[in-house]
Amino acid sequence: MSNKFLSEREIFFRHLALTSLTPPAIQFSKAQGIYLFTADNRVYTDLSSGFSVCNIGHNHPVVVQAIHHQADLYLHQTVYGEFVQSPQVRLAEALVKILPPSLDCVYLVNSGAEAIEGAMKLAKRYTSRPRIVTFRNAYHGSTQGALSITGNEILKDRYRPLIPGIIQLQFNQIEDLNRIDETVAAVIIEPVQGEAGVVLPKPEFLLRLRQRCDETHTLLVFDEIQTGLGRTGSMFAFEKYKTIPDVLCLAKALGGGMPIGAFISSKNIMDTLAYDPSLGHITTFGGNPVSAAAACAVLQVLQNEINVSEADEKARRLINGIDNYKVVKEIRFSGLLIAVEFHHFTQADRALQLFWENCLISDRFLFCENALRISPPLCITFEECNEANKTLQLIFEQLDKEFYE
Repeated sequence: MSNKFLSEREIFFRHLALTSLTPPAIQFSKAQGIYLFTADNRVYTDLSSGFSVCNIGHNHPVVVQAIHHQADLYLHQTVYGEFVQSPQVRLAEALVKILPPSLDCVYLVNSGAEAIEGAMKLAKRYTSRPRIVTFRNAYHGSTQGALSITGNEILKDRYRPLIPGIIQLQFNQIEDLNRIDETVAAVIIEPVQGEAGVVLPKPEFLLRLRQRCDETHTLLVFDEIQTGLGRTGSMFAFEKYKTIPDVLCLAKALGGGMPIGAFISSKNIMDTLAYDPSLGHITTFGGNPVSAAAACAVLQVLQNEINVSEADEKARRLINGIDNYKVVKEIRFSGLLIAVEFHHFTQADRALQLFWENCLISDRFLFCENALRISPPLCITFEECNEANKTLQLIFEQLDKEFYE
């Protein structure tokens, strides 16, 4: 059949590669702020932010203006790192201004997975060590290197052999840190485990990890691809948990909807990628000028328009009273990164269906099948949190009736 006789939905299922066989396949025609709109004028409240990409909301006018301005100048010049391109320079400058002095050199890439890949290479190059430590139920991306350090075997089994020399520890187990020794190039960790269902670090765990890395001269890499840029209630989660890494990985919210990522370290460490051999890491589209211009605008909005310190209070308003319902096993949150855990995955399945029916966008966690994620744009107001909570109360009331009456 000719494609001209197929609807966009049919083409989606027929000609776009799918990540699962049963996607929700909701189609939105536009977005603004915390809202998504369908062609038939249904309005959804986005409690997902596109997996924490849209931290400042959808289609922010400052970001859109920056994109338009840069698109009128140039879209691309050459591979990253060869020519001086103003959007890249301005973005690096803006980032280091809000980071500690030890994080003063930025490598711009295409995505979070590439930021992780770059950080892995950087650690091996700088330390001349072969091994990398990671944690069970960690998620760092789907490329071969990132998948190798992801802490879930089901995702990995069909794609072996993966990169050797990976040591997997248990998150929050301080005694496991003794396995970090002088053969380890880097420890790569999410300060808050996202896809595990918002697992928070216990007091002292990250501090003890920092201490152990210092003792063994191992680089500490924080994957803040999901937690960075205000999501947990501070600009970076490492600030909230008072532990400075040697390498910081960012992406998702950095571009405000445009594709961009970064790994950031000291100038001394980062320069090792530039010699013996040179071109230690190269990327054609990393730091794309339009994406970099968008990222500069994102940082401007985060600093001038959004009080990220309100995230914890907004989370409390969103989930107010939800823990009183029988279907809820536990609620965990750090800022506006929230996991609502149910007693069984069937309850989470039904809850997600009810979210969609009530025009709320939520999603699942990769490694916590009985929980739903609530992570709205940081620009959500207290009033909008209260309104969303009313709908959530109705949903959980219905769930209790279906499962416990």
